[in-house]
Amino acid sequence: MYIFQSYQIISEKRYIMEYIEQLGANAKAAEPIVSAMGTRRKNSALKAISAALRTHVTEIIGANQLDIDAARKNGMSEAMIDRLTLTEARINGMADGADKVISLPDPIGEVIGGGDLPNGLHVIKKRVPIGTIGIIFESRPNVTVDAAALCFKAGNAVILRGGSDAINSNKALVGLMRRALRDSGCNENAVQLVEDTSRDVANAMMKLNKYIDLLIPRGGGGLIRAVVQNATVPVIQTGEGNCHVYVDESADIGMAVEIINNAKTQRPSVCNAIEGILVHEKAAPELFRMLAEKWQGKVAVRGDEATSKLIEVEKIADDVDYATEFLDYRISAKIVKNIDEAIEHISRFGTKHSECIVTQSLRSAELFQQRVDAAAVYVNASTRFTDGFEFGLGAEIGISTQKLHARGPMGLEALTTYKYLINGNGQIRG
Repeated sequence: MYIFQSYQIISEKRYIMEYIEQLGANAKAAEPIVSAMGTRRKNSALKAISAALRTHVTEIIGANQLDIDAARKNGMSEAMIDRLTLTEARINGMADGADKVISLPDPIGEVIGGGDLPNGLHVIKKRVPIGTIGIIFESRPNVTVDAAALCFKAGNAVILRGGSDAINSNKALVGLMRRALRDSGCNENAVQLVEDTSRDVANAMMKLNKYIDLLIPRGGGGLIRAVVQNATVPVIQTGEGNCHVYVDESADIGMAVEIINNAKTQRPSVCNAIEGILVHEKAAPELFRMLAEKWQGKVAVRGDEATSKLIEVEKIADDVDYATEFLDYRISAKIVKNIDEAIEHISRFGTKHSECIVTQSLRSAELFQQRVDAAAVYVNASTRFTDGFEFGLGAEIGISTQKLHARGPMGLEALTTYKYLINGNGQIRG
């Protein structure tokens, strides 16, 4: 029995490596073809993808319904099911995203630096594709199209690994995109899906340095930490959003309530939704009175002792609550004495994603934007605007919460690197 089990384990490991390496080899073969394609040809292929999405809405929704039925059977929360769900409007939105990418300037070939050296060498710093990009993401099928469109326009091949929750949706979407690429005369392996959603295959993908140049995780904190901790492929950390709104002493309370409500309830399952409220003690009574009237129990509050005296709380908040990305109709709350205490709380519990202050004080606004370490820092506006579309980048590949290479919403430029081209006339170094 032991020998059989050992043989079975070896066979499974061999299958996993052969499977993921074949995807990698396919991508590497497609990579130089995609990187050499001109803008017009890339845009034509993207137009074919957009048209395919609009034409096959019924087919996509049918595949997505299989995922939704399985999710409900498995007890997934309604907020998370909302992330998973594809409607005709959302599918058309994905097609609009592909069209938006078409309209964006092609970054490949852009000269971003250089000049003539004293020795006569002419140096050009030119933007080029990264190569092959791996995307590991969870139950948001729209990421499948956004990621593929952006990677392709930036001249990269992409390997997509979505979660098991969305496997039927992703198969349908990637199948349509590959067909559109093929019909456009492009190498369909520029876009591939990892159809085996096991953790072992994901782990193998994280170590595929021979084929994958960059790995981007999109999803909750657990997924992102798993990729960052286990990958040997270079990673851009994205997505985890423990975001806050701080209501300053001078805030317009009506404005604050509307901003908090939008940032929490418009779509609570996304990374730029807020998970915490910090309120100056002088603004707290009116703020919580108006929030209670606004929400009518729709959002469960986990607050400190002071908060519990002003609004009904689900429980007294502890450090775990303050550190949690709820992705649901739940929020943490704390009353603070001043802006310094609010910034200290954000520094301790925030994830460097998006933070907001509501204030009428220019000094407070400037202090908050200067001292808060996050990719996006707002004054008097909802954190829900941290988004590639809203920032004019077209569809986004993710929102980077780190500082190297890319930060904030990542559009086409974030999917490129550069190289130096040096032209001489016989120079040698002495």
